[in-house]
Amino acid sequence: MRLFWKEHVPLLLFYFAQMLLVPLLYWLTGEGRPFAIVLYGMLLSASVLAVYLGYRYVSHRELYRQLSHPPAKGSEGLRPMGETPLPEAVGELLDRYDRYYQEQLHHHRSGMEQHVVFIHRWVHQMKTPLSVIQLTAQELDDAAADSIMEELERLRKGLEMVIYTSRLERFEQDFMVERTPLRQVVNQALAENRRLFIRKGITPGIQLDESLAVYSDPKWLQFMVGQLLINAANYTEGAGKSVFVRAYEREAATILEIRDEGIGIVKEDLNRVFNPYFTGERGRRHHESTGMGLYLVREVCQRLGHRVELESEPEVGTVVRLRFDTRPVYVS
Repeated sequence: MRLFWKEHVPLLLFYFAQMLLVPLLYWLTGEGRPFAIVLYGMLLSASVLAVYLGYRYVSHRELYRQLSHPPAKGSEGLRPMGETPLPEAVGELLDRYDRYYQEQLHHHRSGMEQHVVFIHRWVHQMKTPLSVIQLTAQELDDAAADSIMEELERLRKGLEMVIYTSRLERFEQDFMVERTPLRQVVNQALAENRRLFIRKGITPGIQLDESLAVYSDPKWLQFMVGQLLINAANYTEGAGKSVFVRAYEREAATILEIRDEGIGIVKEDLNRVFNPYFTGERGRRHHESTGMGLYLVREVCQRLGHRVELESEPEVGTVVRLRFDTRPVYVS
């Protein structure tokens, strides 16, 4: 209704201006008509205008309603706006735009799906020569072989991040929530990154009850824990330091906490560390940083219904907590 009146404000203003000109015209001509007759003519004209506005509103009511209250995201498509020429023309125009954007969206989705398929195939193809090189390097007994193994490990982690990033687009088709023992997940993540810990001279300290379990996707949970352990190791400088992993229950939730003794994060970067590709002041000191690890952890947590919390102090260390609800809750 408000939109209807806004549209007809110019018409009403012109009408009232015209009505003021009628008695002025009679006065200038000197006809001396009674004021009651002049008023009667004005009221008659106003009645005709009211009938027109009523007809206009009734015939365009659906158009005004849909323009004033657009359909919510994900609701049904365009609906008829009326049978008069203007609503039909507006509906036809919107329908053309809708078909055009649907075609563009379908084309974009097809391109993205082809890209994801290509990335998956390419990553799996790269794993084969990578495995062959690793087996070959294991037969060598010199410092060069250790250096080669370190670089191969970085390549493997990079390929893993690529494939997990591409899977986020189709997350709802690639997860299964089940009861998952935390100790098992942490042990597997540490085993995958043992070379990094050995090279850095970092000792993992684990305080996890064997019986403690959460409802999550084991594969994605192991990926998140692995990313947090890699960050903890990469940003811990100096041999003899430790990365502590513990879990406990608090307020009807299970908390998995990973704490390091690294360089920490400056205060001005704390609110941006979960943004994609953000490396921050500390990341610039470590050229291996991609700025994607914490971003992926946050995205996976949101999709699985978990929460991630981070605390840090420069030159003291960083604490990251994964919070799991007692009941399995996930977001598709």
